[in-house]
Amino acid sequence: MVDKTHFFLARGLYEYIYRFRYFEYIEIIINFVPIFKATRIMVEFLTKETFKEKVFDFENNKDWKFEGEKPCLIDFYADWCQPCKMVAPILEELSEEYDGKVDIYKIDTEAQQELAGMFGIQSIPSLLFVPTEGQPQMAQGALPKDTFERAIKDVLKVEK
Repeated sequence: MVDKTHFFLARGLYEYIYRFRYFEYIEIIINFVPIFKATRIMVEFLTKETFKEKVFDFENNKDWKFEGEKPCLIDFYADWCQPCKMVAPILEELSEEYDGKVDIYKIDTEAQQELAGMFGIQSIPSLLFVPTEGQPQMAQGALPKDTFERAIKDVLKVEK
């Protein structure tokens, strides 16, 4: 993320150069503005196959057996869903805040209908909190960030 101070300084410098037609100094701006650092995608999208590897191999196990090493949060969503779009940036923030402690996954209910059916997803967003020990718990709707944090603490047993 670009520091706001750098952004506004660069913007002011750009406006100054534009206003006074100092185009020969345009290179200053290019070198001055910090380049967005490459970041890895923190939220991972699951298919049926990756779900079986990372969460639960439902074809080989009848009883719940979590396959992951860290607790996870799974967002069942659809691209057209407005509440899902409201939850997406919150999940991105949480993935950064809980990096290394909680895995955050997304499952497109339209592309992965078998997974959505397996969990009885009828409304979206639906959020599955999966602890390393014990049974997963489902929540529905566009939850505020503090509710996610409380569920991560209470259900997944993970502190910030």
